Amino acid sequence: MSAAFDAADIQGNILRGYRKPRVRYLILEVADRIAARRWLAASTSGRGDDVPQITTGNWGRTKPDTCFNIGLTYEGLRALGTPNSSLEMFPNEFIEGMNARALKLGDVGPNAPETWPAPFDAPKRIHLIATIYADEVAQLNQVQQRALTDGKAFRLLGALEGWAFPKDVVHFGYRDNIMQPRFAEVHDGQRYEDGQPKAPLGTVLLGHPTNFEGLTRRVPQPQALGHNGTFNAFRVLEQDVVGFEEYLDRAASDLIKHPQVDELLPPGAEAKIGQALSIEGLSRHAALREVVAAHLCGRWRDGTPMALSPDAPDPKVDQANFDYVGDSRCPYGAHIRRCNPRGGQIVQRVANNSRRLVRRGMPYGPLYDPQKPRDPSKPEPERGLLGNFIGASLGAQFEAMSCDWLNLGLQDPRITGSNDPITGANDPGSSWFDLPLKSGTTIRLRGLPRFVRTRGGAYAFLPSIPAIRFLGSLMA
Repeated sequence: MSAAFDAADIQGNILRGYRKPRVRYLILEVADRIAARRWLAASTSGRGDDVPQITTGNWGRTKPDTCFNIGLTYEGLRALGTPNSSLEMFPNEFIEGMNARALKLGDVGPNAPETWPAPFDAPKRIHLIATIYADEVAQLNQVQQRALTDGKAFRLLGALEGWAFPKDVVHFGYRDNIMQPRFAEVHDGQRYEDGQPKAPLGTVLLGHPTNFEGLTRRVPQPQALGHNGTFNAFRVLEQDVVGFEEYLDRAASDLIKHPQVDELLPPGAEAKIGQALSIEGLSRHAALREVVAAHLCGRWRDGTPMALSPDAPDPKVDQANFDYVGDSRCPYGAHIRRCNPRGGQIVQRVANNSRRLVRRGMPYGPLYDPQKPRDPSKPEPERGLLGNFIGASLGAQFEAMSCDWLNLGLQDPRITGSNDPITGANDPGSSWFDLPLKSGTTIRLRGLPRFVRTRGGAYAFLPSIPAIRFLGSLMA
């Protein structure tokens, strides 16, 4: 273990997931600088008699009943009175904020920051995002009350709540929460080998070596402020589940008439897919819907990677340990392949395993039930993901992945000019996606709508425990 690394100095939601079923985000504005500094100092005092204590990475095998963490925006650091000499050392994308980076993130048109509801319509007022993880709503309420008990330090601008669905299912019906980077310095008995190289700590934490020899990310000074900190792209992503299911219907109807459909789904193969999904008598149309869903994501909806089982779901395969080698049948443009090409051949070879992110997220809104008839007279409830994308460089990791890979397809000339089929900024008039066939040819799907819409977000700095103490001790 690195002598410069101590898990007790790191906020606990960075390198290991809590796996709590409920989360609440408090979007806060500094109301009184002095009181906010006292609040920060109290959050690391270890006494727990004033405000909730920051959960560190040193929670051992037994997680606390509730977990509490914070992130600060650039405007939040300014509001606390962080010295200008320190503020100037933060990266430009963090200083500018998520709203100003909209074009790189695909947040345009109906997705643009100008359409975001409160509190994200006033980004300069968003100073601190507090995150509460718990098992029960009553625990969330209790921690929130303690966090805001004095009413002086912060104004509550808004609160967002998410909860886990059974069996790690998320909206769109896929099993998720399968993959996260592993770190040599971090023991997690609940994690398993996944065939990918262990990520250096500098993938996430400032002041540690990265994938690139001799390169460490710039650490804002003083050392107590920047070292062991990291950055988070917090995103509120609305997911059009109904639109997604309707698209699968349309695509299956088009494919069933396609002259090469038997190469995509050989006659009788629907029985194997139905057996794997525990659906008796699965029709050919319904099977084609699942084939399209698997290709768009790169996984069957039960989590089986297409790289290991391209023709049908297979619960026996290792859902984590695979790669995109040779003539892998996982589509080049599939969502999980675009997000993380692993060791597969890409144009930007230097980017292999260098844009990895820690992803923490939980659904919000009710789980969609395709068997429940819709009432066309009532609007669908909003559904989506409260997502955190954590890394040492917002620009080189999150933004580069979002722009170069998800929305431009620069990693492979066969997908350049297309967007990610699930999360990309698609327009039905120009979008396309290729379904690879065993013969080496493809069937091109067209008319993909935008399934994911950004409804808010912020770039936050996740300070280390010493950094929180430093900010709490500011005097100017």
